[in-house]
Amino acid sequence: VAVEQLLAGCDGLVHAAGLVAFEAARAAEVRRNNEESVRLVIGRAVEQGLTRIVHVSSTSALYVPNGAPIRGDAEVQDGLNAYAHSKAVGERFVRGLQDSGAPVLTTYPTAAIGPDDPGFTDPNRAVSFFVRFGAVITSSGYQPVDVRDLASLHVALLESGPPGGRYVAAGPCYPWPDLYARVERVTGRRLPRWRVPGALMRAAGVLGDAAAPLLGSLPIPVTKESMEFATRWPGADGTPAQRDFQLSYRDLDETLADTFRWMLSAGHLEAHHIGRLADVR
Repeated sequence: VAVEQLLAGCDGLVHAAGLVAFEAARAAEVRRNNEESVRLVIGRAVEQGLTRIVHVSSTSALYVPNGAPIRGDAEVQDGLNAYAHSKAVGERFVRGLQDSGAPVLTTYPTAAIGPDDPGFTDPNRAVSFFVRFGAVITSSGYQPVDVRDLASLHVALLESGPPGGRYVAAGPCYPWPDLYARVERVTGRRLPRWRVPGALMRAAGVLGDAAAPLLGSLPIPVTKESMEFATRWPGADGTPAQRDFQLSYRDLDETLADTFRWMLSAGHLEAHHIGRLADVR
């Protein structure tokens, strides 16, 4: 009833809500929250005849380690953990609606980074790690998308998108050394670098998950899922979204500079972390 009341009078909807938690103790909560929210919100929106519905899914629902670059038409995977599994369940539900002709569009963002992040989400936390502690060079790479460009895509889908479809939201994929070179260029700092094999990174992620219950609410930057994605990321193809909606995404230098300056003003970083950017505000 509450969802129906909220949707009354609406002609469009963006469903981007989801509980992101990887602790084993919260697995049931994550699955219940994320799976039911998609059924309730997207399902009710279709039933009430909304004509523009956008479902923000996750690349974790399509991820195959070292597989082909992720596209919107990729097959749904069961996922690495409860969160990824919950996104896969929601994805299958939405695809069923799309197959029946419902006007639902789906996006699959990669690592969304950018300023003004109210929750200091994991992708931004990862970028802050580089300038605080240094650069770990391992296999695969990092594929960010500026959160402002992601917002522009969602606006385009609401305003002029087709009645259904699936779009990856992604900028270019950067091998780790290339990403760190960009960070060094915008900050003017030389980052300490360490080479670590992907297998060792993944083992550290398993240990990080095991240690999480002992550390309470303290965030763990090294998790099984994050190290899996960091070392076996296959890349994702975001060109269809940019082509179909004539979107021009920001250069990574601009995204990094704006993000680091915001992190400084928000207290997530100190001036020496972002080098010369601290003098340009």
